[in-house]
Order: sequence, then structure tokens, then C-alpha cells
Amino acid sequence: MKDTFDLIRDLTAVFGPSGQEQTVAKVISDLARPYVDEITTDTMGNLIAHKRGEGPKLMFAAHMDTIGLVVTYFEEDGALRFGKLGGISPKEIRNVSIRFANGVMGTVKVHGKADEDKLTLDDLYLDIGAGSWEEAQSMVHTGDVAVFATAALPAGKRIISPYLDNRVSCAVLLKALERCGKSPYDLYMVFTVQEELGLRGAKTAAYGVDPDMAVAVDVTGAYDYPGAPKSGSTVLGGGAAIKVMDSSVICHPEMVERLSGLGKEKGIHTQLDVLTRGGTDAGAIHQSRLGVVTGGISIPCRYSHTPTSIADLSDIEACIDLCISLMETK
Repeated sequence: MKDTFDLIRDLTAVFGPSGQEQTVAKVISDLARPYVDEITTDTMGNLIAHKRGEGPKLMFAAHMDTIGLVVTYFEEDGALRFGKLGGISPKEIRNVSIRFANGVMGTVKVHGKADEDKLTLDDLYLDIGAGSWEEAQSMVHTGDVAVFATAALPAGKRIISPYLDNRVSCAVLLKALERCGKSPYDLYMVFTVQEELGLRGAKTAAYGVDPDMAVAVDVTGAYDYPGAPKSGSTVLGGGAAIKVMDSSVICHPEMVERLSGLGKEKGIHTQLDVLTRGGTDAGAIHQSRLGVVTGGISIPCRYSHTPTSIADLSDIEACIDLCISLMETK
């Protein structure tokens, strides 16, 4: 498998918005296959990589879908109006390059009469180079989804990239699988769908796997930049973030203590993740059936849901190490 940066770069470039995760699922399946006993896909499209073991069921979940822009209306002049898949801020996507699954490229532009300080999605349109309604209709269709067309870039010991939420966590689980030794658990590595639309895939995956314990691996807000809101506790370079809570879950205290203890025992740099907004697959998993002992391992990330989110490679490696430590330690 490629090194961590190259793996993240490749995964963030794969088309896979919510509801259309098939391509990224195929890429992840091919990468995971040498390290597991079986790979299945459930009805929702969740990819379930199973490494058989004799112990309790331990499930890791990382969602593989991304946010996107869905075409809703064609203007006479060839401009496209659009809605959103997942959390998108109009101010954050102005002048951003986009691409469709069929290769059509475009950019997000602001209507000339819009108030730049009070932008809504109705003030934006997609310009795909079409000069008329007919030409635009020949290029894309109603319901087609566009994603950011920017690429991952190195920035010293950090990475600037679209869709670190949550392809970076898919990379973490893949690297953990690659490096993991013998496990006392029956391991399930689940790459979930439609998290950005309300944790939909995780709900069905958790019901199907029926784990004894689970960990959601996702990004978390790092608000350590100028003028940032104080909405979370983590910082870039602070290590793997052990989730305590967010708006979707209060993590099981046993799992918080377990992950914290492993960090100290193994010399892994960790920090606590307390977030006042957002959520992860843990929100659905911990409520499955009669309840699941659930925790979270988070990668601190600035500017999530923008084309230029930033994460620290040392934090990513710490998250890989913490996942491996949990996999190998009963």
C-alpha cells in the first residue's frame, strides 16, 4: 500500500458523493482485500471488511461519502442552479472548480445582484461553459452531482485537501489494517455511506454487524486559527483526538478511558475531543439494537467541508497507531 500522504491524495480524488459511493467503495475494497478474510456490501452500500477472530466483535466505522452539489434547474443561458448534499456554506464555495462524474468541469459563481455578505444557495450558480439551455442539457442532467475539483497538496508536515472529511479516516483504517498484527477480536472495518445526510449507512451497518464495541473514525473541528469560533477542543499537531462528545453522541466512558489508557501505555500523542457541533457515525452506532459501547478516534481538521481543509500528518499517524493498539489489545 502507498505511504499515508499518497493514499490520502488518491482517496480524496475519487468521485463519491453521498448516494454515489460505488467508485470509492471499489477502490477501498481493492486496497483492503489482502488484509481481511471477506468483504461484503450491504443493501445500503456500506462496505464491510471482516477479519475473523475468536473474541468479541469490534467494529470500526469511517464514512466514505462526501458532500456535493446536485443539479436542480437549467437556466435559458446555460447556467445551472443546484442544491446541496450535506453541509455546505455558500460563502465557502464561491469561485471553486467543480467536476461531474462524466468529466464535465465547471465553477461556482455568484449572481451579479447578490449580497456577498448574505449569500444563500439561491445566489449561486454553476457555469459549465454552456451557452444555452440545450447545450447544458447535453452535458449534464437534473440530479447529477458535482464535487470539488481541487487536489491534495503537501504543506510542510500538513496536508491541504478537499474531502479530508472523511477520506482521511478511510486511509487511517486501511493503514491500520495493513500494519495490524494478531487481534483478539472479531474485527469489522466498515466504510459507511450517506453519513453526510444523517448517519444513514452507519445505522444499518451497526444493526447488521451487531458489534459488542465500536469506534467511529472521523475528522473533528480544529479551531486553532485566527478568528475561529471556540466550538471544539482540538488543535493541529496535538495528536489523535479521543472523542468525549459532540452533538450526536456522548461516548461511552469505558471507551474513552480505554483509548486514553492505550495512548499513555503505547506512548501515542493524544488529546480529548469535545465538540459542540456536528456528529459522526458514532451517533447512530451507539443506539443500535440494545446499545453499543461506542467511542471515537478523531483527526483534527481545519476548514472541513471546504475545498481546502487542513490536517497534520503526525495526528493522522497517531490515529493509525491508536486504532492498531485497540485492535491488538484486549
